[in-house]
Amino acid sequence: MSISNHHRSNSDGKQRRLFPFWQSSTNNLQFQSNNSNENGVVSTGRSSNKLSSVAKSLLPARRRLRLDPANNLYFPYEPGKQVRSAVRIKNHSSSHVAFKFQTTAPKSCYMRPPGGVLAPGESLIATVFKFVEQPDKNEKQLDQRSKVKFKIMSLKVKEGTDFVPELFDEQKDEVVVERILRVIFLNADRPTPALEKLKHQLAEAEAELELRLRRKPQVDTGPKVVGQGLVIDEWKERREKYLARQQVEAVDLM
Repeated sequence: MSISNHHRSNSDGKQRRLFPFWQSSTNNLQFQSNNSNENGVVSTGRSSNKLSSVAKSLLPARRRLRLDPANNLYFPYEPGKQVRSAVRIKNHSSSHVAFKFQTTAPKSCYMRPPGGVLAPGESLIATVFKFVEQPDKNEKQLDQRSKVKFKIMSLKVKEGTDFVPELFDEQKDEVVVERILRVIFLNADRPTPALEKLKHQLAEAEAELELRLRRKPQVDTGPKVVGQGLVIDEWKERREKYLARQQVEAVDLM
């Protein structure tokens, strides 16, 4: 026997010994594949649905609003006075978006407006009012940070929807927490870029408010007399109702 024939016979023998194993493995894989095709259609769909739901829960929610400032609310530090801050809110999505404020201090803070609906590309400047308490003896005269926080939430709505706070209760699953804003105090006697920007935004907010009031039809906004000698300030009544609702809705944002 020649060397070439000897090698050929050895290789043929190895193939004969390996082939049954390879064939059984192939048949086993083919059987598993056929079995999964016959019985695994529903399970595959269920597993893919589970994976997609898990993946969605892990993905961060896409923000619909752009805020300026993005993370903080700046207030001039004036103890014993009510001070103001401002934040520009812009809808950069392709749909109408409702927004709503919440705060951890509803008794000392309120927002104007407390919520609203923005068309795609529309923006406004919201004014935030806060009463600054006198510092305790153990506190610094100017503590730049405060424990008070504001949460801004958004909700996709249809065009023509009027803002009511109940929208966010009715569609809780669709609500997105846009930002949690922290309160930062600024030295009112020391000019800084942040303080100058705040003054500019507050002036813009007043101009926007005046423009909106001019566009609205004139209505009697004076006090309403109910019964004989009983005068009810409607704004104060709405304010008290709003504070009560905010106090119930306020959450710990720590």
